[in-house]
Amino acid sequence: MRELLAILVLFVGFSFPLSAQETASSRPIAPFSPSVITADGTLYISGQLPMPESGPLITGDIKKATEQCMKNLGGLLKKHGLTYEDLVMVNIYMTDMDNYKVINEVYATFFKEGIFPARVAVQVAHLPMKAEVEISGIAKAGEKSRK
Repeated sequence: MRELLAILVLFVGFSFPLSAQETASSRPIAPFSPSVITADGTLYISGQLPMPESGPLITGDIKKATEQCMKNLGGLLKKHGLTYEDLVMVNIYMTDMDNYKVINEVYATFFKEGIFPARVAVQVAHLPMKAEVEISGIAKAGEKSRK
């Protein structure tokens, strides 16, 4: 019984500093939170696949797929009163580095005045559901003034 109580205390102590966990604009396909915001206002957004809220995964058109990933990211930002300008870090995963240029072109259209967050873009062997692109991010309110 003491062991169970100790585990429960650890769970409560480490799980509840987060002030919100909610649903995504796209459907999660595994056991994870689409986004989590911490008590200090940092928003962590899980990888977004190119899947509209109601509809199948977008494949075969990297432009449309990237647009949908960014729209899904934007939907989660909006739920927390944030915008793309509040992003401080973005990770882009793609299954073909030959799509890098098109992904960049689409990605850039979501930011005003050429001010971008830090970013990583990598090629991976596979993505869930055979997606061709996945995008995750970290945002913090009030971080719009970076250079």
